[in-house]
Amino acid sequence: MSIEKRTDVLIVGSGVAGLTCAIKLAMARPDLKITMMAKATKDESNTRYAQGGVAAVWNIKADTLEKHIADTLDAGDGLCKEDIVRMIVTEGPVRVQELIDWGARFDKELSGEYDLGREGGHSENRILHYKDITGWEIERTLLEKAASLSNIIILENYFAIDLLTQHHLGYNVTRMTPDIECYGVYALDKENLDVETHLARITILATGGAGQIYRATTNPIIATGDGMAMMYRAKGRISNMEFVQFHPTSLYNPAVESQAYLISEAVRGFGGVLRTLDGEEFMEKYDERKSLAPRDIVARAIDSEMKRLGDEYVYLDCRHLNVEEFKIHFPNIYEKCLSAGVDISKSMIPVVPACHYFCGGIMVDRDGKTSFNRLWAAGECTASGLHGANRLASNSLLEGLVYGHNIAEQVKTAIDKFDFKEGIPAWNAMGTTHPKEMVLITQSWKELKDIMSSYVGIVRSNVRLRRALDRLWLLYQETETLYNSSTLSPQLCELRNLITIAYLVTRSASMRHESRGLHYTTDYPEKLDHLEETLL
Repeated sequence: MSIEKRTDVLIVGSGVAGLTCAIKLAMARPDLKITMMAKATKDESNTRYAQGGVAAVWNIKADTLEKHIADTLDAGDGLCKEDIVRMIVTEGPVRVQELIDWGARFDKELSGEYDLGREGGHSENRILHYKDITGWEIERTLLEKAASLSNIIILENYFAIDLLTQHHLGYNVTRMTPDIECYGVYALDKENLDVETHLARITILATGGAGQIYRATTNPIIATGDGMAMMYRAKGRISNMEFVQFHPTSLYNPAVESQAYLISEAVRGFGGVLRTLDGEEFMEKYDERKSLAPRDIVARAIDSEMKRLGDEYVYLDCRHLNVEEFKIHFPNIYEKCLSAGVDISKSMIPVVPACHYFCGGIMVDRDGKTSFNRLWAAGECTASGLHGANRLASNSLLEGLVYGHNIAEQVKTAIDKFDFKEGIPAWNAMGTTHPKEMVLITQSWKELKDIMSSYVGIVRSNVRLRRALDRLWLLYQETETLYNSSTLSPQLCELRNLITIAYLVTRSASMRHESRGLHYTTDYPEKLDHLEETLL
């Protein structure tokens, strides 16, 4: 059955960037129908799992915009776009205040002032937080605000399959084709497995990251890089995919396969110290900032110590900290550790690096405009220029707030130039059969995680990257054959997207003949004198 739906603005994704944009646009243009498409439930996104907080210059007596800008540029290792950094850091406090006005409950001290935390790479305390579940609190705030606006509709359990562009009308679209346009998406209703045509005057991608290409990741199971993969298949511009941030400290649990539990960087900001299994403090060998060095440095240091000693994890020592204060600041982390048999007042926490955040993605300008007409994008699925070669802790939620606002400012007037595109064909499901080989999908996903974790992880080399590309090519061929001969399932679509993301990361890594930020290769350990983006 062919189903076509129409909406003025279609936002794919329901995290901080997508919700902020929807709210701002709905308030500015109550005459527009704004539809949000959530892959699972509306509150399931990477935003929900952000523990640390949102970075913003709040205490102007001790902190300045220039300090925040300098910290961001330093963490980005030369690849940040300074004008974008300045824009986001400068606009950030205003956007955070709006969030507070909408009901966000950031923690306060007894004096009534906000309790500002500090994380690796930050020179001052500037992290606003809600206990150790800040992302959950921000998601709650935004969903409640969105629910108060009648022109926002949220579709749950919808999977965006592909962007609708000219090639669906028979045009020969290439990556160099000027003026490619986006008319909406094909989407799979996960409840009845019908593929629907969703037409929009303007489409916005806010689809999050792709941590599920690795065995150990802090990302939820839905983080499969769908927006980035759709954009690449539609011949859109992608950049800097080699820069994948591994959070240094996820709770070590070899039995967990889908989502590792994050031990927030704020714990190190609170005084936690990294040690080897024999109790040796080791970060001073790698950086003068020790356990508060930026994430790329800490993750590589942990990886180096694990390989040097043959250990599967290191320790985060919090035994010297005030346990009652720890419970107040990190109640969920405390309980999670306790459930794993670790009393932080008596035992050290076993931790291991896990894939956490993508710094590359869909190329966008300062207004969130992509290389396609009628298509904007925001959040982790994009390469905005804020993060460069490495994200500064707690800058991601800030980016989502600022870009969500800026896109709404653009779209509220730009939409009047566009109408719905007629003549888009319905999804062609001819010749497909019901999938009988779920075991193939499951096994291919495991193989993909093994390939990326073994060969395209924290430390890379030419021979590892070549082996990864060879293995990925076989997985791609097998999956495309299955895709073209089976009824669509969400798992098959996700696998297809993950293979695309894995290829983009590996191909980009092989193109960068230097070590910079999150990309470290033993064949090119030094930085090049000149800077450039990796474009795909």
